[in-house]
Amino acid sequence: MNFSRYLLRRLGYSVFVLLGLSVVVFIIARLVPGDPARAALGPRATQEAVEALRAKLHLDKPIYVQYFFWLRSVFRGDFGESLYTRRPVIEDIREFLPATLELALFAGLFMAVFGLLLGVLSARYANTWVDNVIRVLAYLGIATPATVVANILILLVGMYYEVFPTIGRLGPGISAPPRLTGLLTLDSLLSGNWIALVDALKHLFLPALSLSLGGLFQEARITRASMLENARRDFVAAARAYGIPERVVVAKYLFKPSIIPTVSILGLDFASLIGNAFLVELLFNWPGLSRYGINVMLRKDIEAIVAVVMVLGVVFTAVNILVDIVVAYLDPRIRLVERGE
Repeated sequence: MNFSRYLLRRLGYSVFVLLGLSVVVFIIARLVPGDPARAALGPRATQEAVEALRAKLHLDKPIYVQYFFWLRSVFRGDFGESLYTRRPVIEDIREFLPATLELALFAGLFMAVFGLLLGVLSARYANTWVDNVIRVLAYLGIATPATVVANILILLVGMYYEVFPTIGRLGPGISAPPRLTGLLTLDSLLSGNWIALVDALKHLFLPALSLSLGGLFQEARITRASMLENARRDFVAAARAYGIPERVVVAKYLFKPSIIPTVSILGLDFASLIGNAFLVELLFNWPGLSRYGINVMLRKDIEAIVAVVMVLGVVFTAVNILVDIVVAYLDPRIRLVERGE
């Protein structure tokens, strides 16, 4: 099968998945007990004002009619108005999503680089003190919640030693770069604002590290197990029999097929970071989408709830497609199966 056809087919499946997700989330958001109009206007609002807001949100109509109005608005790029911020939901997403994406990207970078590095070291020195130390750290890292790690880092590195800042994305007195992408590090780099770039990286370090540790050590364990399993394969034994140096065997013949399971899990872990970052964002006062999502859920802001979940669904779908492409590149056998060979 041609790769472009395969990609188009995956995109087509993704559209149906997202459409189904929108139906489920839309129904659940409107079946939750409580009146969104009353919650938005407060207990002292008159019944006439509440009914007017219900009519504006189409809450006085059957749920399938409400979904039709919502879907029609979405196709026009309108997710409605947030009852929490009193702004269009699309503006809230544009403001808060880049902060969470930047945090998740750096956490994903930590997971990929250090997870693979620790996994390779653990497999290379299997059953030695190096392997034992990494495995103990892996158990502790996976079992410890990100919020506990975040609190320890805030108290120890942020407050006691004062090495890294612990609040917000930029320090006071630092001029923010022009908003081009919403990612402070990238915007600072593009505008040549090196002071803001360094300060943004300092603010990113602790929350990204807190968010990444669980996935990082999980990737390390998966990489170790995969490398030890592949080390017993015939093609590795043949490479060693030909006298190829061990570092070449590990780097060229063992590493590439061994990271396929790691890449698959890494993609899912990265996508989940965006939805699971709310506690870390709360502790570090990070103005991200996950924190915004929790706030709108607590206030039963139905328009914003559906929009946030749909954004997370799009991220999961995009990451899954990207992971499939990377895995197909790493394993030619997958490409052969897709072509029917």
